[in-house]
Amino acid sequence: MFAPRLLTRRSWKPVLANRLFSQTPARPSLLQVSQENGVRSITLANPKTRNALSLQMLKELQEAVSREDPSLRCITIEAQGKVFSAGHNLKELTDKEGRSYHLKVFEECTHLMLGLQRLPVPVVAKVNGVAAAAGCQLVASCDIVIASETSSFSTPGASVGIFCSTPGIPLVRCVPRKVSAHMLLTGLPITAQEAQRAGLVSKIVPEEELDAEVQKVVDAVLHKSKSVIALGKKFMYRQMEMGIEEAYREGGELMVQNINMKDGQEGISSFIGKRTPSWTHLDD
Repeated sequence: MFAPRLLTRRSWKPVLANRLFSQTPARPSLLQVSQENGVRSITLANPKTRNALSLQMLKELQEAVSREDPSLRCITIEAQGKVFSAGHNLKELTDKEGRSYHLKVFEECTHLMLGLQRLPVPVVAKVNGVAAAAGCQLVASCDIVIASETSSFSTPGASVGIFCSTPGIPLVRCVPRKVSAHMLLTGLPITAQEAQRAGLVSKIVPEEELDAEVQKVVDAVLHKSKSVIALGKKFMYRQMEMGIEEAYREGGELMVQNINMKDGQEGISSFIGKRTPSWTHLDD
């Protein structure tokens, strides 16, 4: 298992300066990244390749999501054009690049997907279009998925001779076995409505309501204690791998820990006092 590489603020800031002194021209960025009021908005901005998850795109995504900032509360991921992402760039997976390059691609992809789960803040995917293969994997790896009614999801790799083995990893953990088997073995897409019923998508809305719905989700996150959300997200994923008795045992201990945190007591006090809580966002 590959551990995600986290960037420090020190390693993040000098990137532009280093590029200015590089002997070779810097590649144009494949992302648009901004942050405001604790929300980091990431947009896949390479519609010419159907927002393919090339090695460069994967590295930029990893840098964007793992950039350290104490004010960060939530991350959103969306895409330009009508394709959220068509998956890996097949032009990078030919004999010309070789096995070592191919391994780099899938190592970087693993770093990103595991890293999304291990982030202490919620990651919201905003999908308006096609999410296929590793693009579907990216969707399945996000915490919350809001999709337009016309979006579709598929793992069609076997159609071009490459079974979607890694895209299937988060997929089979999101949807029932028969649904994931249908998607992986046939490559046929499922609609947004089918994806919601199967558990791959959190909510579907008309395209014109997509922005407002994502903002509603983000606002709900921002009204919570950052430390409580971080604690809860970590256990949410951890308990999925446990037996039910172990999960209840550790979950009960965690509840006691949570209750005795400053924000735990503040939440109880504000509820009893019928007032808006004033969170510290601290871990103690």
